[in-house]
Amino acid sequence: MTITGPDTVAPTRAPRTGGNKLLRFIIVRFLLIFPTVFILVTMVFLLMRTIGDPITAALGGRLPADQLAERIAAAGYDRPLLVQYFEYIGQVFTGNFGQSITDNRPVVDILIRYGGATLELAFYALIVAFIVGIPLGMLAAYLRDRWPDAVLRVFAILCYATPVFFAGLLLKLVFAVGLHWLPVAGRASVRTELALTRVDNPTGIYLIDAARTSNPGAVYADILSHAVLPGIALGLLTAGVFLRLVRTNVIGTLSMDYVDAARSRGVREFRLVTNHALKPALIPIITVIGLQIALLLGGAVLTETTFEWKGLGFMLASYLTARDFVAVQGIVALLAVIVALTNFVVDIIAAIIDPRVRY
Repeated sequence: MTITGPDTVAPTRAPRTGGNKLLRFIIVRFLLIFPTVFILVTMVFLLMRTIGDPITAALGGRLPADQLAERIAAAGYDRPLLVQYFEYIGQVFTGNFGQSITDNRPVVDILIRYGGATLELAFYALIVAFIVGIPLGMLAAYLRDRWPDAVLRVFAILCYATPVFFAGLLLKLVFAVGLHWLPVAGRASVRTELALTRVDNPTGIYLIDAARTSNPGAVYADILSHAVLPGIALGLLTAGVFLRLVRTNVIGTLSMDYVDAARSRGVREFRLVTNHALKPALIPIITVIGLQIALLLGGAVLTETTFEWKGLGFMLASYLTARDFVAVQGIVALLAVIVALTNFVVDIIAAIIDPRVRY
């Protein structure tokens, strides 16, 4: 029996603030997306205007001066730059990125038509990065300061130091031209492309559209065979970063007190690496995925050009060659939005896994 007097203070439970802090963290990170995208779109607009108006850049020298001036006036590029900027920002917030100059297509249609291919390639590259980088990083930590560790560290440096187009060309020469194991270029064979065109309301992501074809097994096999080389070429770029991060963090975790306690109980070193040190080592991987997505999208331009993978990177290179800076401006703006949204999602996942991120 507990007796409480007038001076007795009943114990109170401390309020739980973890959920509130997580919610506040999510709201703040979400609100930061808007100024981030605004700044990125503004920078893209101003950088594109440093070369002059887009019509002169694309068609200058191919049209008479009077026709060129007429088209510039019709597009509104003869107005003050500030007026053009505010009009462009207003169009962007309504989902209108303008018309491409060389083929007169709405930029939004280009983004929808080719965006799925780039996202699919980034997905393949991330799978390669996880499959290669994380196990090899654990192996390097397990065999630290031995010759396999030194070899794996050199391999990691080569992965993120080798240009993507050079790695792609080597892979094509060895596995496509030399051994004839895999296709040289493209996202799929002509037969598969025809089968995918018959799909109602296609998404542009072949892995999804293939399920609705008449022979999905053969279509999947063809799609994946075309994805191997570009996925490896782009994925190794990130795999090297993951390998170094996992190795460093696993070695750091193995020196913690709770790992020493498990080691003193006779737990084998390999089990310490896989069961005790791996999960804490994955947290930095999650936090840098957002930055790696930006790296993958940048590398996708060279990868798609090397393998004729018709995504946003391939189209971006084509429009740069044609000096169609309206289309370039729209594609770069969309890529900036994708990077901002990806960083938002990654920050939330990191905050859920590691509460220290919320503070």
